[in-house]
Amino acid sequence: MQTLAEGLRLPTNGLDYAILAIYFVVVLGIGFAARASVRTSLDFFLSGRSLPAWVTGLAFVAANLGATEILGMAATGAQYGVAVVHWYWIGAIPAMVFLGLVMMPFYYRSKVRSVPEFLLQRFDKSAHLLSSILFAFAAILIAGVNLYALSIVVEALLGWPQWVAIVVAGLFVLVYITIGGLSSAIYNEVLQFFVILAALIPITVLGLKRVGGWDAMSDSLTKQHGGDFMTAWGGTGIGDANPLGANWLTIILGLGFVLSFGYWTTNFAEVQRALSAKNLSAAKRTPLIAAFPKIFIVFAVMIPGLVAAVIVPQIGTPDSDLTYNDAIPLLMQELLPNGVLGIAVTGLLAAFMAGMAANVSSFNTVFTTDIWQRYVVKGKPDTYYLKFGRLITAVGVLASIGTAFIAASFSNIMSYLQTLFSFFNVPMFVVFIIGMFWKRASMKSGVWGLIAGTGAAMVNYFWIYKGGVIDIPSDQGANFVSAIVGFVAGAVVMVVVTLFTAPKPEAELAGLVYGTESADPDEALEEADKAWYRKPALLGWGAIVLAAACYIPYSF
Repeated sequence: MQTLAEGLRLPTNGLDYAILAIYFVVVLGIGFAARASVRTSLDFFLSGRSLPAWVTGLAFVAANLGATEILGMAATGAQYGVAVVHWYWIGAIPAMVFLGLVMMPFYYRSKVRSVPEFLLQRFDKSAHLLSSILFAFAAILIAGVNLYALSIVVEALLGWPQWVAIVVAGLFVLVYITIGGLSSAIYNEVLQFFVILAALIPITVLGLKRVGGWDAMSDSLTKQHGGDFMTAWGGTGIGDANPLGANWLTIILGLGFVLSFGYWTTNFAEVQRALSAKNLSAAKRTPLIAAFPKIFIVFAVMIPGLVAAVIVPQIGTPDSDLTYNDAIPLLMQELLPNGVLGIAVTGLLAAFMAGMAANVSSFNTVFTTDIWQRYVVKGKPDTYYLKFGRLITAVGVLASIGTAFIAASFSNIMSYLQTLFSFFNVPMFVVFIIGMFWKRASMKSGVWGLIAGTGAAMVNYFWIYKGGVIDIPSDQGANFVSAIVGFVAGAVVMVVVTLFTAPKPEAELAGLVYGTESADPDEALEEADKAWYRKPALLGWGAIVLAAACYIPYSF
């Protein structure tokens, strides 16, 4: 990954560091406060399934506000313009709504503690074990991305050595998750959500003011990059050339369907927040509540990228020492006074810590409950698995520090993460979606679908794209194609294997496949959940309509 420019060192003072110190004290305080509620492994891994929907909803969106969101999406805005909205309005909202309305009832009613555990109930042990290993591996890689991104930002902005930033951030995440478990992570994510907004909003507002407002900025960028730069769909016709290296078909299928649904519906770092909700109604509303801030967060990351492209027209080119990843730090240096600067630095650290904590907390759950308890050390008292969960959290943090440097070999954070999603999340999604909607899908089709989907996505990326067999204009375009290839390969193999292997007995599919009834009766709605504004269908379709309406000003 390209490091940030040395010239971006921030003029921080004692006030800024005081704000940062207060934040770290509050983070640890939340961890110690949450400790009192951790008595069992369910408390540690899923907050005892006791949290209200507004808490889990904000944690759901904050868990995604990591390296990709702050640096990666601002960089994408500076490089590709308004096209960055696709990652939100097509690449997130429909999948979040689908998770809330369709998939959460399956997850929550089955009483699973993790996403891989659902595959154990629907398919067999081989699908469960393979998915657990793949997810644990991916979680550590993604946590490492956040740590590496944090270290280069802190080194450039504050002058701290990279290893100091990695150790300090990793230590704080380790302490508050080990002490307070998932509750500590979730309540800290709620805090981090507001801290991140407090950092991004001043940058956005002052940045627009600096360039003369939206219209002046739009005119300037149109002159520099052409008319398509400030529209969402300009230049995306099939066969047309555009910087994104993708046409409307690959954007809709690759990003909007396969990558998006693969990430939001099967990524346990997100789903875990919904599973910690206090009842089914709250679990369904968790991603739906999160969808509304998600619709508008794009403006807080896209606009700084566009402003940076106006202030430094050569950003990201050989004529400048600034990369696209420098967009946010550049505006922090240019626009923010001390005090506000401290809030902005704290917001960046909060974003990276939220992303890392989400993946570490999901890793310790999957490794403990799906691998260690299920296949390695069985039948121990619950206190043993609670202690082991705390131990494996430390192992996960140390492993994340090691994988942080793998990210250094990639030139763009966003491309690296999208590559990981196409390898790991997409095959998981195809197995889930077929398993949930096709009763005939056999027990053995799950594991072979995972193998085929993961293998095909990797072959497409490393051999066909990197090997030059087919010319794909960009890493992002290659990721969209890899996702489609992985999905199709996994689906075809599942169908073929199903034709030659035995299905699971229909009695064992109750509540796991669409059209079957769970053996357990639905829980009664709480009186407060009967209010019209809490109806999941209203929230879900409201988010879809709002996201579609947001496209209108940027489509012409």
